[in-house]
Amino acid sequence: MEPYKIFGLLIFLGALLDTSLLRAGPINPAHHPHPNSARAVHDAEHIVDRAWEVYHRAALGGTIASPALQVEIEQHLHEARTLVTQAQEAAERGDKRQVERLVGQIKIHTTKAIQGSKEQKK
Repeated sequence: MEPYKIFGLLIFLGALLDTSLLRAGPINPAHHPHPNSARAVHDAEHIVDRAWEVYHRAALGGTIASPALQVEIEQHLHEARTLVTQAQEAAERGDKRQVERLVGQIKIHTTKAIQGSKEQKK
């Protein structure tokens, strides 16, 4: 196979893999032992995805107010992703209170990340 075709194939596969990792997949709560918790976690995953999208648009557009704010936003986003994993584990255990607490924390971190991403340079 010609080198440019291999390169193109690698770019395509990389893009395909990247998009599959960035998006929360479909969930079927009916097949989950704790459907309400599973739905809450799935919704939280979408909230985190949206916050990352807002951040990436601002970062690519060069509109984030400062490098310090950019670091702060990234910390909030990474913390939100970590909390999603913990919420998934809590949902699997059937710990509804823990899921609710973690989803609340996820919403706080993503709200702060989105607000920071929308803060314009002065």
